[in-house]
Amino acid sequence: MTPGADHEPSTTVAEHERRLIGGPREFTVVDLAREAGCSVGFARRFWRAMGFPNVTDDAVAFTQADVHALRLITRLVDDGVIDTTTAVSLLRAQSHTTDRLVLWQTEALVEGIARRLDLDDTSARLVVLDRVTELSDVLQQELLYAWRRQLAALTVRIDAEVAQRNAGDNDPDVLPLVRGLGFVDMVAYTRRSADLGSHALAELVQGFEFTARDVITANGARVVKTIGDAVLFIADDLPTTTRVAVELIAALQSRPTLLPVRASMVWGRVVSRSGDVFGPTVNLASRLVDVAPAGSVLTDQATAEAIQAGPDAQRYTIVPHSTAELQGLGMVTPMEIRRLPS
Repeated sequence: MTPGADHEPSTTVAEHERRLIGGPREFTVVDLAREAGCSVGFARRFWRAMGFPNVTDDAVAFTQADVHALRLITRLVDDGVIDTTTAVSLLRAQSHTTDRLVLWQTEALVEGIARRLDLDDTSARLVVLDRVTELSDVLQQELLYAWRRQLAALTVRIDAEVAQRNAGDNDPDVLPLVRGLGFVDMVAYTRRSADLGSHALAELVQGFEFTARDVITANGARVVKTIGDAVLFIADDLPTTTRVAVELIAALQSRPTLLPVRASMVWGRVVSRSGDVFGPTVNLASRLVDVAPAGSVLTDQATAEAIQAGPDAQRYTIVPHSTAELQGLGMVTPMEIRRLPS
């Protein structure tokens, strides 16, 4: 059973909920569709794409804010601005992202309250429940600010890339994006994490992830996702990719409270969907990090040759490793990237 599925919220939380969802629940899904000017089927797709479970036809579950949101997306489809498939994809994107966002924000608030007020986890969560609407307006404004900033940065990157493309980049059989990407992960994380308590484990994971994110973004790359004890990053040019990979190892190894780490990086073509990247380049980078010794950065031969032919060749030396069989890729000769003393 989903936690909270049959739980009657407290009076305080019920009032918080009414404020956050835009008023009292007034409409069934049939009412919602009628008010928004769409079919019941589309209203149901809207709700599922938002990441919420199905509701029965007679359940009064929706507010005026739900009507407004559904009406906006319905008009975009009706006016031919987007089609239904795109509408569902956009809804899933915002739902998945905000689901992860509110969880991250809430856990950060709980952790901060517990630390500052010396409270246990349960007491800290009760304090956050009491204060959640006090912060909601500020968090909403910061989200809109960050979204606009990120969209602006993306438009600049797309414009620069399109200006540099050639005819071959429009081949439908060729993955459209040329990117550098890489993984960094903690060595022996599974064994070590089994011996840690909740506080120590949280500190280990946060220390690794926050340090990795800081290094990646400070050096001009972007975090694609975190995958347990690993981080996948992406960059628009090879020098940035190489610098990030090497800097990640140096920064994470300088943290005595963290586990040993290893990294990989590959330059090649990918396709981007649902906020993630896919393709043989991603698979190769993933397999290379699996065989990387602690403290090293591995790449493939083609990327190594590109580094040696590039503007930063004098900053690195390339050391071949023994040929290894990589799952699903066959025999590959990994190449280790080492930064030369400046």
